[in-house]
Amino acid sequence: MTRVHAAAATYREVFAVREFRGLFAAHLLSLAGDQLSKIAASAVVFGATGSALLAAITFGVGYLPWVVVGPVLATLSDRFPRRTVMVACDLARMLLMLVLAVPGLPAGVLIGVLFGSALLAPPAQAARSAIMPQVLDGDRYVVAAGISGLTAQLAQVLGFAAGGLLVGALSPRAALVADAATFGLSALLLALCLTRRPAPPRGPASSVLRDTLDGVRLVRSSRTLRACVLPAVAGAAFTSAPSGQMIAYAGELGGGEELAGLLLSAVSLGCVAGAVGHGRFTSPARRLRQVRAMAVTSCLALVPIAAGPPLPVLLALLALSGYGTAFQITLNARFVTEVPDTHRARAFGVAVAAMMAGNGLATAASGAVSDLLGSPSLAIGLCGVAGVVCLLPLTRNPLTPPDAGSPPSAGTPSAAGRTSP
Repeated sequence: MTRVHAAAATYREVFAVREFRGLFAAHLLSLAGDQLSKIAASAVVFGATGSALLAAITFGVGYLPWVVVGPVLATLSDRFPRRTVMVACDLARMLLMLVLAVPGLPAGVLIGVLFGSALLAPPAQAARSAIMPQVLDGDRYVVAAGISGLTAQLAQVLGFAAGGLLVGALSPRAALVADAATFGLSALLLALCLTRRPAPPRGPASSVLRDTLDGVRLVRSSRTLRACVLPAVAGAAFTSAPSGQMIAYAGELGGGEELAGLLLSAVSLGCVAGAVGHGRFTSPARRLRQVRAMAVTSCLALVPIAAGPPLPVLLALLALSGYGTAFQITLNARFVTEVPDTHRARAFGVAVAAMMAGNGLATAASGAVSDLLGSPSLAIGLCGVAGVVCLLPLTRNPLTPPDAGSPPSAGTPSAAGRTSP
C-alpha cells in the first residue's frame, strides 16, 4: 500500500530501508567508476596515440549508446529479473575494465571495449530506475530520487578532480583496475542487499523489438507521460547546452580552464541546492505546483548572461539556473508513478534516449550559434530565451497528484490515455 505524505519524507525514512542503502552505495560506486574510467581510458588512448581527438572520442563515447540503442537495451530490464540485470551488467563492466588495463592494446580496441562497457549502462540504469519504486513507496521515492540527483551532481563537482588525482598518483592502467574493483563491489552490494524478485510478466508474443515499440507507444499515447517527458527534454536540453560553451565563454571573459571549472561548479552547486530545497524540504503538493515556475526559472536565469554581468552576478545566475532544474525530480517521480511496473524500464529507456538526443542537438546548435555570432555569452542567453519559449506552453497544464482520482498501482496501468500493453 502506497503511503501518502502531506509533508516531504525525511532522509532518515529513506535510508532506513536496507534495500535503498544497498542501491545507493552501489550507485555511488558506479558513479565513481564512470568518472574514473573516462579519465583513465582517455589518458591511456592519448598516451598511446598522442591524439587529442581520439582522447575526446574516448571520453564521450559513453553517451552514444543511449541515443542509438538505449531504448532497446533498456527493454531487457522488463524481460529479466532486475537485480540479475544490474549484477550481470556490473560484473561484465568489471571484466571489460580489466581488459582495458591490458598493456599494448591498439586505440581502436580500447575505444571499442569502452563502447561495449557503455552499452551495459542503459539496461543497468533502467533496471535501477524500475526497481526503485518497488523498494520505496510514496514520497520516500521522490526524496530518494532527489538524493540520487544530488549524489550525481556532487560526483561531477568532486569526481573528476579525485579521479585525476588517482590517475596521477597511480597510473592510467592501475586506475582502470581500481575502476574494475568499483564495479565488482557494486555487484556484490546489489546481490547481498536487494530482494530476489521475478521478472515482470510478459505476453507470449513478446520480443525485444515489440517491447521497445510498446514503450514508445506508451509514452507517446499518455498525456500525463508526455507532460512529464516533453518539459524534461526541453529543460535538460536548454540548460545543458551552455555547459558546452563554458571553455569558450571563459576565454571571452579573459580566463581559462580554471574559470570554466568555476562556472560549471556554480551550476552543479545550484543543482545540489535544488535537490535539497525542492526535493526534501518542499511538500509533495507544492512540488507539483512549482514545476512550471522552476522549469522557466532554470532557463530564464540564463538570459541576462547575454548582457555580460559581473562575475559574482554571473555565478549567482548559473546557480539559480541549476536550482531551477530540480523540477526534473518531480517530473521523474510523476513519470515513474504513472508507468506500470511491467513497462517501467522500456519507458525509462525512451525518456532517457530523448533527453540524450535533445542535449546533444541543443549543445551542437548552441556551439554553431556561438561560432556564427562570435559570442558565447550571447549564445548562452539565447539558450535561455529558447528554453523559456518552449517551456511556457509545455508546462501550461499542471500535473495532478498521483493520488487524485484513481491512481495507478505499482504494476497497474492508469486508465487515462494509456494503451494496453
